[in-house]
Amino acid sequence: MTEELFLKDSYLREFEAGIIGLSGREVILERTAFYPGGGGQPPDKGTLAIGPVRASVVDVRREGGEVVHVLDNPIPDTVRELEGELDWERRYGHMRHHTALHVLSGVIWQSFGAKVTGGQMRSDRARMDFSFPGEWTTDVVGEIEQLTNEALASARPVKVYEVAREEALENPDLIRTQVNLVPERVKTIRIVEIEGLDTQADGGTHVANTDEVGQIEITGHKSKGRQNKRIEFVLR
Repeated sequence: MTEELFLKDSYLREFEAGIIGLSGREVILERTAFYPGGGGQPPDKGTLAIGPVRASVVDVRREGGEVVHVLDNPIPDTVRELEGELDWERRYGHMRHHTALHVLSGVIWQSFGAKVTGGQMRSDRARMDFSFPGEWTTDVVGEIEQLTNEALASARPVKVYEVAREEALENPDLIRTQVNLVPERVKTIRIVEIEGLDTQADGGTHVANTDEVGQIEITGHKSKGRQNKRIEFVLR
């Protein structure tokens, strides 16, 4: 089983790890800082190397309890240990946009009673889908942008911790974010909490404080049905 270092330290950029599986261009390490994708966050990229041996990590995925790193070229089967380095600019972009999505989620829930139905981030942009019960106008979109930027600028700490599944299922905020859909075999739930604004079950990477995000600029918004709405934004 691969130890997932990013769960406890989103800022870890480099690490060393032994190889526990090697097949062609695919490598499984005993531990990794590479996020394998999920929850709308893309997998990390970067490099794995040791001495003169070097390969780019072009994809990462989970397989059971292991994290598989897909390389641009195979490494020799004589190699036993590798040094990993993330494409940090890309990862940090994901962290900033992921936290921005959680802030946006908290704002539209607290101010408009809207539940998130989906989201996706890139290193340079993101989008969120939600069920919006009220009138959808340009003024409403502008208000969402303003309230989100005020929340980001208030420098709220972003806390990451774990709770027992039973405790998580009793929290109405977590039920709102569908923690009940987490498989029953998972007994401990990882929580990302933006102080005073949003609490969600989440396995991705985030910044430590909302002031690292900057400000959002909504670049597009659309109605995808009677209540289904979408907001697209970039960070400034």
